[in-house]
Amino acid sequence: MKPAPFKLCMPEEEQEILALLQSYGRDARILAGGQSLVPLMNMRIMQPQVLISLNRCTSLSYINAQGNGIAVGARTRQAEIEESEQIASRLSLLSKAMPYVGVRSSRNFGTVCGSLAHADPLAELPSVAAALDARFQLASVRGTREVSADEFYIGALTNCLEPDEMLRQVLFPALPPNSKSVFVEVSTRTHGFAVVGLAMCASIDSSAICRDVRLAAMGVSETTLRLRSAEAMLEGNTLSAELIDEVSRAATETMNPPHDIHADGNYRKRVACTLIKRALSEVVQR
Repeated sequence: MKPAPFKLCMPEEEQEILALLQSYGRDARILAGGQSLVPLMNMRIMQPQVLISLNRCTSLSYINAQGNGIAVGARTRQAEIEESEQIASRLSLLSKAMPYVGVRSSRNFGTVCGSLAHADPLAELPSVAAALDARFQLASVRGTREVSADEFYIGALTNCLEPDEMLRQVLFPALPPNSKSVFVEVSTRTHGFAVVGLAMCASIDSSAICRDVRLAAMGVSETTLRLRSAEAMLEGNTLSAELIDEVSRAATETMNPPHDIHADGNYRKRVACTLIKRALSEVVQR
């Protein structure tokens, strides 16, 4: 299929982008990599009247140290994150998740902020952002504001952006030097849609005591789900086999996963339980 007619704007400056968003509002959509937007347009599920391309605005392409974290701009490609030594050394969870994001050819075009803004409940990057306590910087002609992942994600394919706003950058706080991270998922096929996934990071001392534990699951809710009750059970405790079993069971008891053509809710709960055990066991082995 082909998309409905639309107007393409290709501004070179950030202020031009924001001015266009102010002018067109709900009729406009931001185009960066287009890996999610273009298929929806081809199927006419989405029919924006105006596309505002970021691809000539080079100032939005960066991976910069900022405070105690790393800021990623709206035009930064996923492949750049995958290849970044800075990301690998300071944000190992993000680095480990990148190979699961589509295929290499799509990561060459797709952007980190684009995937985050798309808010697909089966996408890897929103769960990683939640586990890393990322901060989302939203920009408009009115100024900028920052929100957390909990505030940014409202539901499936729905975020808190106002019609005149764009996701300008995401700030990932750097992990502590002794932090360990794990990303695991089960998918329909290699590089296919995920059924369930889990992003985890924690600091584990020599006595296997957990500190600063963060767990975020995908595929078990309308949006990425931070497993805060499981985090509280792990915090300050020794990571034993008994505790791993208890935490994995407790975390999945409160889940109400969706049913779709790939899996039903009960299967997703069983997989989530297994992935939590697998991630925690991997941390112990390290």
